[in-house]
Amino acid sequence: MDDFIFGTLATDDLRLAHIKARRAGITHNHARTPRDPLPGQPVSLDLTVGPAHLCDQAWIYWTDDGSDPAGEGGVARRGFAAPMEQTGAEWDTLLWGYTRRFRATLPPQPAGTLIRYRIAAAPGVQTPRRNVSTPDDAGVSSATEIFADNGAYYAFYVADDPTPAWAQDAIVYQIFVDRFSLPPSVSSQWGEPEGGRGWTPSDFYGGTLSGITANLDYIASLGANVLWLTPIFPSPSHHGYDAADYFEIEPRLGTKADLRALLDAAHARGIRVLLDFAANHWSSGHATFQDAISNAYSQYREWYNFTRWPEAYESFFGVKSLPQINLRNPAARQHMLDAAACWLDFGVDGYRLDYAIGPTPDFWADFRRVTRQHNPECWTFGEVVEPSDRQLSFEGLLDGCLDFMLLEGFRQAFAFGRWDAHRFADYLDRHEAFFPPSFSRPSFLDNHDMNRFLWAAGGNISRLKLAALCQFTLSGPPVVYYGTEVGLSQERDVRQGTRGIPEESRLPMLWGEAQDTNLLDFYRRLAALRTTHPVLCRGDRRTLYTDDAVLVYVRSDGFSRPAAEAATTSVRSDDLSRLLVGLNLSDTPHTVDLPGAWSSPILATAPGCEFHPDGDHTTLNLPPLAGIVLQP
Repeated sequence: MDDFIFGTLATDDLRLAHIKARRAGITHNHARTPRDPLPGQPVSLDLTVGPAHLCDQAWIYWTDDGSDPAGEGGVARRGFAAPMEQTGAEWDTLLWGYTRRFRATLPPQPAGTLIRYRIAAAPGVQTPRRNVSTPDDAGVSSATEIFADNGAYYAFYVADDPTPAWAQDAIVYQIFVDRFSLPPSVSSQWGEPEGGRGWTPSDFYGGTLSGITANLDYIASLGANVLWLTPIFPSPSHHGYDAADYFEIEPRLGTKADLRALLDAAHARGIRVLLDFAANHWSSGHATFQDAISNAYSQYREWYNFTRWPEAYESFFGVKSLPQINLRNPAARQHMLDAAACWLDFGVDGYRLDYAIGPTPDFWADFRRVTRQHNPECWTFGEVVEPSDRQLSFEGLLDGCLDFMLLEGFRQAFAFGRWDAHRFADYLDRHEAFFPPSFSRPSFLDNHDMNRFLWAAGGNISRLKLAALCQFTLSGPPVVYYGTEVGLSQERDVRQGTRGIPEESRLPMLWGEAQDTNLLDFYRRLAALRTTHPVLCRGDRRTLYTDDAVLVYVRSDGFSRPAAEAATTSVRSDDLSRLLVGLNLSDTPHTVDLPGAWSSPILATAPGCEFHPDGDHTTLNLPPLAGIVLQP
C-alpha cells in the first residue's frame, strides 16, 4: 500500500521543484537568529541570492510598531532601513552556479515589540545612502530592486513567553465532532439515515457538542487531559474546514451554551479544550465573500486576491468554494485576530492551526501577540505538512507544529514494516537532535486526512500497540485520533484512483460491544504510564541497543555523564526518573543482552515479553511485534 499524506510536497517531483525554486530565488524564508528572540536580544537576518540574480547589495526595511515598513533603494520611508553585508558565496551544483549570502543584525527590542520587515536586493555597485524620512533623498534606483520571496512581509514578536508548561504533559484526544457521539437525548448511536439508503462517508452523522460532554467521563478514563475539536463554526460541510462565520457555532453541532457546558465540565475534570482554526481560507458562503463578488465597490473586495473579478480568485488548492483570505489587508487580518481572541476569552485553551503555511508569513507574529495577550497560557500548534526545516521556521510564531515527519517514521516502521529497527533508531536520533526542546511537537499515528493507522497496518493490532507504545514513550505530547483506542478503522482506502477521499477515515465512533476492550485497556495503561512517569514528557532519550529487529532506548531525567555510562548505570528501585523501552519490530522473536539491571516491568504489549536481570546485565526476550517498558 502506498501511503499518502496530504501536502504541497507529497511527491518527489514536487520536492525537487521546490528545492530548485528556493535555491534559485532571492530568499529569506524566515532565516533569523534567534528565531524566538527574548527582550534585549539582537536578531540576525539572512538572505540568499540565486545565481541568475545579479544582485550584490541588499537591505532590510523594518518597523518596530507593527506597521508595514516602506522604502526604496535602501532608504526608509516608513520605519527604518538597514544595509546587509555580504557574508560569502557558495557553489550550488543543482543550479550550476554560485549563490550569494547576506546578513544584517537588528538591534535589541523590549518585550511586547512586534517587528515587521521586508528584504530587498539589487544589482550595481552603488551604495545606499543613509536613512532619511523624505523620499526626495534617494539611494539606489528602485527600478532594479527585487524583494525577497516574491515581496513577502515577515514579522517576529519579542517576548519571554515560552510554551505553557501544561502542554508538555498533554495527552491529546482529537475528536471529529460530527462523528463522535449523538446528543444524550438520542437513545441509540448511529441509526440508519432517512430512507434506509445507508450511510455515505460525507453524510452528516449527527455528532454534537453535548454528545462530547456526555462522554467526558469516558475521555477522562482514557487518560486524555486535552481535547482537540475539529472546527465547530457554521459550515455547509460535515468537516467544518469551510467556515462561514468565525464568531458563531454550527447549529447542527450545538450552541454557545453547549460549548460553555462542555468547557465547564471538561475543566472540572482537568481537561483543557483546543479548537481547530483555519486562518487561511473559509467558505465561499461567508458574508464578506458574497458581498465581494456581488459588488464591485464592496468594502470586502480587498479581503480576497482576485485575478479577474469576480470569477477568478486565489483559493485553497484551487477549490472554488474555499476562497483564500488576504491577510495582508488590515481589516481582514483584524477580523481573524478578533475571532481568535473571542474564543480564548470564552474559555478555550488554545488552537490547532489548519494549513499554517497558507497565511502570509507575518500573520503569525500578530496571532501570537494577540493570543498571548488574551490568554498567556494558551497552546498553539500548526498543521505544517512540510519538512522539518520549514516546521522549525515557525519557532517564535507558534508554540510548535504537529510532527508530520515523525508520523512518516511511525508508519514506515510500524504500520508497513518497511523500515527495520536500525533505520528507525537512526532516524529518531537525527530527528530529535534537529529540534530544540522548547519547540512543541505533538506526535500522532493518523488523523482525519489520511488512512487510519490500523487500516494502513492491515488490521494488525500488534503493530498498532507497538507504535502506540513508542509514541507514548517519546517526548512529544501524544495525540490519539478518536476511535483508534478501540479499534476503529475504515472500509476503503482514502486514495481511490486519482481521487483523494479523506472521509473514508472519518467513520463514526465505536461504542458499547463494538469496542475492542483489550485495546482500550492498553491505551488507558499507556496514558497512566505517561502520567505517572514525568520523565516521558520532559526527560532525555538515548538509544541503548539496536539491530535490524530490536530497538531499545532509555528515558532519563538527564544524561550529564557520557551517554553509554548514563544509560547502563542502575539507580534505586524506587526512582521514577529512568525507564527502558524495548521494541521488536520484526515478525520473529528476538533475545538481546543489555547492560544494566532492569528488574521492574511496567507495561508490555503482549504476553511472552520476558526479562532476566543478572548482576550488571539483563536478558530481554521479545515476541514478534512486541514491546516492553522496564524500570531499574
